Amino acid sequence: MADITLSGEMAHLKRSVMRDLLSLTTVPDIVSFAGGLPANEYLPVARYKECLNSVIERDLFRSMQYSPQYMPLREWIAGYMARRGLQCQPEQVFITNGAQQGLAILSRLLLDPGAPAVIEQVTFTGIQQVTVGRGADVRTVPTDLATGVDTDALEAAFARTPRPHMAIIIPDFHNPLGVSLTAEKRQQIAQLAAHYGVPVIEDDPYSSLRFEGETLPPITAYDQAGITFYLGSFSKIIAPATRLGWIVAPLNLMPQITVLRESLDLESSILTQKAVFEFLSRGYLDSHLKEFNQANRERKEVLVSALDEHLGDLATWTQPEGGLFMWVTLPDYVDTWDMLPRAVERKVAYVPGSAFAVEGGYRNTMRLNFSNATPAKIREGIAVLADVIHEFEPVVN
Repeated sequence: MADITLSGEMAHLKRSVMRDLLSLTTVPDIVSFAGGLPANEYLPVARYKECLNSVIERDLFRSMQYSPQYMPLREWIAGYMARRGLQCQPEQVFITNGAQQGLAILSRLLLDPGAPAVIEQVTFTGIQQVTVGRGADVRTVPTDLATGVDTDALEAAFARTPRPHMAIIIPDFHNPLGVSLTAEKRQQIAQLAAHYGVPVIEDDPYSSLRFEGETLPPITAYDQAGITFYLGSFSKIIAPATRLGWIVAPLNLMPQITVLRESLDLESSILTQKAVFEFLSRGYLDSHLKEFNQANRERKEVLVSALDEHLGDLATWTQPEGGLFMWVTLPDYVDTWDMLPRAVERKVAYVPGSAFAVEGGYRNTMRLNFSNATPAKIREGIAVLADVIHEFEPVVN
């Protein structure tokens, strides 16, 4: 077979460990804390089917053709963002196939291979793929587990020469840490972006999944300089299979964003856009989120209770006010990568924290998802996981 020369990007790009672990969520008898999935029973199947059928019956062939971005959906998103405190025109809203495509588009818009970019030391693997994976000169900053990204470290990274071409921050219910930025830090980040001229991408697929605490404006709501970009997603707030998200960007950059999107896959399905808009315009989102978030709150509380019962003397964990994830820190002698095969053998899965660590380390941490397993399964899974962890305790003579 002939040797094929691959692009330089392939030397840096790594497969997301979550995609490999996702197969475990389909095994019937395994308790999976590994995925970022909603529970099947809280997917709005009947209502989405109703909306989809309505669009097809009303629009016939027009629902199945190529089509430009659906303006009623962009208008709805602009109104939704205004209610969050971010004022934008519908023309500033760009529909994507999920937030990950938004990250891919904006990284190509702002970042050349080899150019500096700033991301958190521990962050979502998709963010790593569009920075490290594209050969960027990555500068990492720590994240406080109570208040969010360290803004002093962020300023230091922005102030270095050469100036970063972009930064990516997760503001709400961080994946994988579960922490949210304080209001003060959101304002500080917008001010730092303007002062140093560093575009900030706000990756925010989880903010609507709040089940306690106060809803805060996005970073972009504080942007007076037109230098921040907001990413949202219907995949998290309606259903993963919608694969629909959006970018809010400065109006003058929309032509470039449009061309970049065309080079990837032309456009999003008009059928999906119209079905999602139908779901939204019928008012189904509020009741869906109320039920889903209430279930997630209960499951998070069950997870905390189980951790406290079985690992309260060994572990610490974050206290998310929403979202899907909790970050657990174990004693240094526990290596969660080494422990994973033994846990899976006992029918429990999680994601080792080091999978999210850009520069390595964090071998004694793990990300637990609380939205997918039932309360009973959460209790069962944590009891088993605790037994596995205790097997790694050092022997004291």
